[in-house]
Amino acid sequence: MRRYQFLTVSITFLLVASSICPAGADAGKTPRHVPRIDAKIKLDGKLDEQAWTEALVLELQYETSPAENVAAIVKTEVLVFHDARNIYFGFRCYDPEPSAIRAHFGDRDRIGNDDLVNINLDTFNDERRNYYVGCNACGSQRDGIEAQDYGDWTWDAIWDCAGEINDIGYTLEFEIPFSSLQFQRVDGPQIWGLDISRWYPRSVRHRLGLVPLDRSVNSYQAQFLKITGFEGITPGTNLELVPTLTALKTDSRDSLSDADFSTSDGKADVGVTARWGVTPNFTLSGTANPDFSQVEADSRQLDINEPFALWYPEKRPFFIEGVDFFRSKLNVVYTRTLRDPVWGIKLTGKEGSNTVGAYLVKDDLTNLIFPGSQSSQATSLSMNSKAAVFRYKRDIGSRYTVGALLTDREGEEYHNRVLGVDGILRVTNTDRISFQALGSTTGYPAAVSEDFNQPMDDFGDYALSIKYDHSTRSLSWWANFEEIGPDFRADLGYMPQVGYRNVEGGLNYLWIAAPGKWWSEVAVGNDLNYLEDQDGNLLIKNVSVWLNYIGMMQSYLQARASKWCEAYNGEEFDLTEVIFNGMMAPKAGLEFQLFSRIGDRIDYANTRSGSRILLSPSLSVNAGRHMKFSYNHTFERMSSGGGHLYTAHIGQATAIYQLNRRTFFRAILQYVDYRYNVENYTYDIDQEQRNLFSQLLFSYKLNPRTVLFLGYSDNYLGNQEFGLTQKDRTFFVKMGYSWVM
Repeated sequence: MRRYQFLTVSITFLLVASSICPAGADAGKTPRHVPRIDAKIKLDGKLDEQAWTEALVLELQYETSPAENVAAIVKTEVLVFHDARNIYFGFRCYDPEPSAIRAHFGDRDRIGNDDLVNINLDTFNDERRNYYVGCNACGSQRDGIEAQDYGDWTWDAIWDCAGEINDIGYTLEFEIPFSSLQFQRVDGPQIWGLDISRWYPRSVRHRLGLVPLDRSVNSYQAQFLKITGFEGITPGTNLELVPTLTALKTDSRDSLSDADFSTSDGKADVGVTARWGVTPNFTLSGTANPDFSQVEADSRQLDINEPFALWYPEKRPFFIEGVDFFRSKLNVVYTRTLRDPVWGIKLTGKEGSNTVGAYLVKDDLTNLIFPGSQSSQATSLSMNSKAAVFRYKRDIGSRYTVGALLTDREGEEYHNRVLGVDGILRVTNTDRISFQALGSTTGYPAAVSEDFNQPMDDFGDYALSIKYDHSTRSLSWWANFEEIGPDFRADLGYMPQVGYRNVEGGLNYLWIAAPGKWWSEVAVGNDLNYLEDQDGNLLIKNVSVWLNYIGMMQSYLQARASKWCEAYNGEEFDLTEVIFNGMMAPKAGLEFQLFSRIGDRIDYANTRSGSRILLSPSLSVNAGRHMKFSYNHTFERMSSGGGHLYTAHIGQATAIYQLNRRTFFRAILQYVDYRYNVENYTYDIDQEQRNLFSQLLFSYKLNPRTVLFLGYSDNYLGNQEFGLTQKDRTFFVKMGYSWVM
């Protein structure tokens, strides 16, 4: 009880203190006016309309990386204006050698190492969160949301751009509808924050910016240029309906010994998703009988000798929209737990200093993770459940944000509820505190409690986390404390480990080279942590030292050495490991990476000390502007008990022909091969497990929600008794149409 009283008093003190501290926002920043020009623009990347001659003119005068706020290496001119429905940006990106421009036609959000520009818009001027939209020299797009701690790189909006490579370098035109953004609901002119960056990749990857960036200020958005105008803008009716049709036909074998396939009749599902901008700053969306299938399969992760459940990224459109509204320090909202939703409704938005996010989903299948201090278990129940999440945050001045979070999941004889508070406090430009305090209550069906050794009656527990960050240009340090009770459950989140108390911290020192050096940045640091269970028994104590290097040919290298003691299943193990992680892009269209870790590792399955070597190389090659090949491979070999334990290979080859920025053909081949030394296991296990997955896909995207996918995929399985045998094959088509009113 004293712990909760202390926490309550501490949070109350922080809130009161923050409410009387000065906001310190826009002093000395004179907003630049964005004119309203009602003129028709043809989006072709040429910038030849009269309206561009009347636009606000800005210039990217600074190189902010790797050099620090020096004069830009090349000239970039930016033109800005708006009309009643859109904001427009034009770019003249000068280049002394246009033939060296790195640009390729690519799918959305897959243009990361090209010549490109990013537009960053803080439409609420709250210095906490911004939209970004980007475009490379070929006109291929990317977009997302950046926030203080929890960005959303999956956000996809409907907007357009066009690019042209020409004698001066390249030129771009952007058209961003106000209906794709949320912004202030005010009378009169608005003030927005703006930063623009141009990425200029040559031997090193230069970032050219609109404003100088102070590395000793812990808020990116607080350093934006201010722009004003936009009086009377609205998102319009801002109603979008997206009907979808998904049809598939799967043939499969019940077992590898079956000679024939069992042929399905195929099935087709029709669904609809709706999105309504209720006001300029609030969006209501809903879906009925949605298609939540994924066109691209998850990258296969190595799942041998892993004591905790693996994490997979969310890719489903209904859930990724507005995901940053729901994020917090502890991962208590993880929508991949919602396996087979029937319908859902969601509200997100901001009114003044108040941010609100909420959703309600009915799920036909209930996924559960049963966490522990040293491992986790999981199951799926054929049970309907309803999942509800409510998120509220309040800004206090320009430095502080506090909030509350509620999650609730209900099913037959089952419930899980989590309630708590959190906050981010920018105490100074270099110091920041983030915290979260949660409590949970849970009840499982009796059969589940018995099968997975869970409490038979309702039970509950707490979770606490607080972190202090100090960050300057050269020296940074941090400290974090976390305590999660053994009976804490966040069934709508991803928290596979509970029942621990953790203290950790670290520091790093950064050197920044002068322009023209063979290196750009070098950093050294160390971190340590001490993890124990709720009874004070050791789980992990660890110390690590590391070195980071960034240099020529867009090279990056990290070397880390760790020494730790880990307790598992009643025994303690002394372990040492070294990690090397590097990448290089020596020329346009060529990039390779290598991740490796070598050293000791516990054999969790048999509770023995062991050693392992893990190598994960990858290669990406662009053949011209339209064709791309990539291959990545994971190899792991582990020994324990005086002999070889297993060898694992996971490889994926991908070939993409990008006809234009909207259309591509793709082939994926994924191979998994696990080989076990069965004599070195203390329990029965198959000697071989193999899987070959292939997929052929045609994709057309007019925009993120008007899409057509045609594809084929199959799986081959094998073991010590059967060679690779086709287990199933699927033909599928998916169509969606965005009807905007």
